[in-house]
Amino acid sequence: MKIMVLADLHGNMVATEAMEREMEQIKPDEVWFLGDAVGKGPESDKTVDWVRKHCNHWIAGNWDRILSEKPDYNAFYIKQIGQERLNWLDSLPLEDELKIGGMRFRLVHGRPLDDLYFAGEPEEKLRAGFCFSDGRPDANGLICADAHRPFIRMITDGYAINTGSVGNNLGVPRAHALLLEGERDDGPVRMTILSVPYDNRKAAEIADLYPELPNKEGYQNEVLKGVYSR
Repeated sequence: MKIMVLADLHGNMVATEAMEREMEQIKPDEVWFLGDAVGKGPESDKTVDWVRKHCNHWIAGNWDRILSEKPDYNAFYIKQIGQERLNWLDSLPLEDELKIGGMRFRLVHGRPLDDLYFAGEPEEKLRAGFCFSDGRPDANGLICADAHRPFIRMITDGYAINTGSVGNNLGVPRAHALLLEGERDDGPVRMTILSVPYDNRKAAEIADLYPELPNKEGYQNEVLKGVYSR
């Protein structure tokens, strides 16, 4: 089995298309989406459509759920995405599980269900991410997103993994995703962070075509430099 797990496209179709080209080489059996198709970037309608076409498992992220909570600030995204796409995003669960190599991973974006997870967190915080909100038995690992910084960390009794971001990665402004390779039952599992270059300048220039994009300069700075802008 080859399973790709990706998240945080954030309206950046240039980065998303670069990841798609990598996917065409890998030919994954499954593609799991861990939330935040929308927000920040200029083409959220296109990235939602891409997720619906290219992924076969989905969960929601914080941006996917907060648009209607701040309708004035998010008016640009709400108008661009349209009600049918918003309804689809609202229908997505907030957590799921994935089995590979005899291990069960809890999948969650991070917010709104959990906090952000970073590589240097105390072990007890990462271990708490193995616990499902619905009371089902704890997983053997956590796969999350939201922090826009990928990592793979072994902790007591399992692994904590962050996919990084496809469209808005911080630190290194490339498109990132997770590739898992192994059998469903007991056996070895290969865990790989994919780091895919894309045309950052083009992504920033596309944002200029959308003068009403909120915090456009901040988004462009993140795409070009990988430095968070409030």
